[in-house]
Amino acid sequence: MPAKTGKEYMERLKQAKSSVYIHGEKVEDVTVHPAFRNVVRSMAALYDRQYEKPEKMLYRSPTTGQLVGMTFIQPTTIDELIARREATQEWARMSAGMMGRSPDYLNAEVMAMGIANDLFAEDDSIFAENAKNYYEYAREHDISLTHTLIHPQMNRAKALHEQNDADVPLHLVERRKDGIIVSGIRLLATQGGITDEILVFPSTVKKATSGEDPYALAFAIPNNTPGVKFICREAFDYGRSAWDHPLASRFEEGDAIVSFENVFVPWERVFVCGNSSICNRTFRETNAVVHMSHQVVAKNIVKTEFLLGVTLCLIEAIGIGEFQHVKDKGAEIMLVLETMKSHLYRAEHNAKRDRWGTMTPDFAALDAARNWYPRIYPRLAEIIRILGASGLMAIPTEADFQHEEIGDIVRRAMQGATVDGYERVQLFRLAWDLTMSAFGARQTHYEYYFFGDPVRMGMAYFDGYEKEPYKQFVREFLRGAKSVFIPADTKH
Repeated sequence: MPAKTGKEYMERLKQAKSSVYIHGEKVEDVTVHPAFRNVVRSMAALYDRQYEKPEKMLYRSPTTGQLVGMTFIQPTTIDELIARREATQEWARMSAGMMGRSPDYLNAEVMAMGIANDLFAEDDSIFAENAKNYYEYAREHDISLTHTLIHPQMNRAKALHEQNDADVPLHLVERRKDGIIVSGIRLLATQGGITDEILVFPSTVKKATSGEDPYALAFAIPNNTPGVKFICREAFDYGRSAWDHPLASRFEEGDAIVSFENVFVPWERVFVCGNSSICNRTFRETNAVVHMSHQVVAKNIVKTEFLLGVTLCLIEAIGIGEFQHVKDKGAEIMLVLETMKSHLYRAEHNAKRDRWGTMTPDFAALDAARNWYPRIYPRLAEIIRILGASGLMAIPTEADFQHEEIGDIVRRAMQGATVDGYERVQLFRLAWDLTMSAFGARQTHYEYYFFGDPVRMGMAYFDGYEKEPYKQFVREFLRGAKSVFIPADTKH
């Protein structure tokens, strides 16, 4: 079947009736529930865009010839790699980069693992075949995916198998002739209640040991599989208008705890079963992390463009553009944007085909960007807060402007240098929702931990960095200094 439309996306959610819980209740239909209905429509708009711009968003399937999503493509040339990135950024612009788990993120992962699948064959050739088949299935059916990587934060000083209740983390219960039984808890499934399927892989930021083999699992199953429950955190879409909450009212993805209660996974959906070594190496050795990072950097460029736009509009609205510190803060965001663009350009134009024939970006550039951006994003949000100052506290609602007694008061009180009060508050509410609301605070926290603990990420980056050429540079310099040094003439 071809790429799906927004209507088809919503119809699948209605029919699936996955077990989704929020605010102490079970959700009967996520497409109409107040916590999910708006983001569901935002997701549907992404799928509709595929048919609004088919030349950018779709391509011919190599197996069926039907039009499928460009974000699933296995790029074999730099032009195809750029085309995939342009599709990613088309989607990112629709949410201003606020949807960190738009479908393209996991589409890139599924593609990489499906193509570079021979790692999974170390245990059994069937696992490699499963990965290949799942990629084709997801592409041909335009499957939307959530995923879960981490275990509950219990006693972090102990390994999983050393916990007081070692059955809490997701683990293998039984191998059967037709599949496996798994039980336990996983975190932190973004969009858990509003996708078709869930992809389960262990995080590789913290490497597993052989003692954790029972927890070393990788598989993909429908979200409505019996025994799977999504327990969602409080929704940051409070049912307010898009004027009052311009971001949260449309792009609140949600995050969920996932409970697996003796869940059956058929063998054809299993990629890793009880092998921590394969799990530890999966993302890197299949180049999945490279293609996922490519999507993330592309998305974050769009997000930074939006932050810069909000900052510039705010500066103009209240007439602070000539202050020295204001220009300096604006320049900080511009420098971040241009640096990210440079990383992306290097990654794409230094791309090379890997041994599976996939045009793979230069990971050195992407790895630097994905380690740096989480550290700098909180500063970008801080700049907007500083420039907005008390104006981000004095933000009436749209209803205040419409009130017959106070409407004119707030319009006059809230006017800016170049905009009237209504326009100024609308802009400032956007800046507030971007940086200070529950939604905005979650964005900052989410970006900071996007790929894992930045300190642990930094340690891994340091350990993996090629250091010898720089040390050799210094050694050669010191040797050269000895050979040309002329001692002071003691006679003078």
